Amino acid sequence: MELGGTRTRGSRTMLFLVLVLMMIMAAAKAASGEGDVGDHDHEQFLKLWTERDGDIGKDYLNWDGDEEEEDGDDDEELEQVMSSAAKCRPTGRNVVNVDSFGAAGDGCSDDTEAFLDAWKKACSLNNAVFLVPGGRRYKVGAARFIGPCKNRMIIQIQGTIVAPEEPSEWDPKSPRLWLLFSGLSGVRIQGGGVIDGSGSKWWANSCKIDRSKPCKGAPTALTIDSCRGVRIHNLHLQNAQQMHLTVSRSRDIRLAGIHVDSPEDSPNTDGIHVADSTAVTILSSRISTGDDCISISNGSFAVKMKGIDCGPGHGISIGSLGQGGTFAAVEAVSLDGAWIHGAMNGVRIKTWQGGAGYVRNVRFANVVVDDVDHPIVIDQFYCDSRNPCHNQTSNVKVSNVMYRNITGTSRRAEAIRLACSDAVPCVDIVLSDINLLREDGAEVEMVCNCAMGFDYGRVRPAADCLRTSPCGGGVSPDVHPDDEDDDKIRHTEL
Repeated sequence: MELGGTRTRGSRTMLFLVLVLMMIMAAAKAASGEGDVGDHDHEQFLKLWTERDGDIGKDYLNWDGDEEEEDGDDDEELEQVMSSAAKCRPTGRNVVNVDSFGAAGDGCSDDTEAFLDAWKKACSLNNAVFLVPGGRRYKVGAARFIGPCKNRMIIQIQGTIVAPEEPSEWDPKSPRLWLLFSGLSGVRIQGGGVIDGSGSKWWANSCKIDRSKPCKGAPTALTIDSCRGVRIHNLHLQNAQQMHLTVSRSRDIRLAGIHVDSPEDSPNTDGIHVADSTAVTILSSRISTGDDCISISNGSFAVKMKGIDCGPGHGISIGSLGQGGTFAAVEAVSLDGAWIHGAMNGVRIKTWQGGAGYVRNVRFANVVVDDVDHPIVIDQFYCDSRNPCHNQTSNVKVSNVMYRNITGTSRRAEAIRLACSDAVPCVDIVLSDINLLREDGAEVEMVCNCAMGFDYGRVRPAADCLRTSPCGGGVSPDVHPDDEDDDKIRHTEL
């Protein structure tokens, strides 16, 4: 007993000495004026990113009151900070206002450099607020906001950030990006402001609108890349040049209260696009656009969607996957609660022939469809090309997909279409509590090719083809859910 007590006292003494030493080192660093983001911070970010399966940085990334399921009032703290700052009282927050760095906010002057200078300052401060004030319109060109930054940064967008209207004004070094946030950990982006891509002239130059023009990429309005623990709340994105908001190569990202608004005929303007990312949650968001409301592509795992208002648009999609014979992997995707209205599709999985890999463990539940062309779609013959696609034997395997409590109206008689590959059939497809009709109350149908599974509960239309689905004759690979006109170019994911 005495020996154990001695060891305990020795451990406590050692811990105390270590803490004292850390405090002395921190004081020395502060006295030397080392306040900029340095190698240590960069190493901390890399450690957070590479330690994917551990708890490294858990406390660093979590904010007080940050609940996974509830969409709380993230702006309340910032409102208190602004109110206190106006009265010249200490707030504990370092507010960095873009106006203080020369931003005009008149919608005409180029405020790009002012934004980047303000970012550099905010990124170097603990408890910083990068502030874009309300009531003003800031014209900003292609800009990269790169971390890592100091702890607990808030990016508060209250005004409007607008892109240059002319594609000719665009920086050729950044053809696919407008506002890029990269290398950030534990950051909040919020504020109720607007990000406006001024996309109309970009759309006019799209090969989907003018077939004489070559198909090429256009900027994504807001990109979250190589980030971890980022929360985006209460933002309005509109008229993106191409996609509105992309999450790529990131982990533990939460989007809530996102509003996306673009015309129904705007080409390739996906609302929220997820790629190569893990643990992405999308809550309580309203998306009206010309393409997929939400698209989930290769390398995406543990993606959760809840409370989605989608329409018009192309619906909520996994894919497309496997283009050009590539390997693709998507797993653990769930949608719980959505209203999809006036859209081309409801919930869809789309893959190219010739690809490899898998889509598995997917759940679409509690979805109301209203005036949707095809409420439920699996299309393993997806062909987004000006030229016909050749039949190939390999494909991305689709398995363990559940559709539960999906109800509403279909514009077309073929409400459910499961067009799966002869060589790589879809397996373990489950339908439960499905009730779909035409708007006039007429019955609809379900069509299967190489789709195998079962149904239980009330399923309307009847899902007999899940048990008897033929391979090689049920569904023609030359027909796709997006086909309304043989001369129309379908969705082009550039």
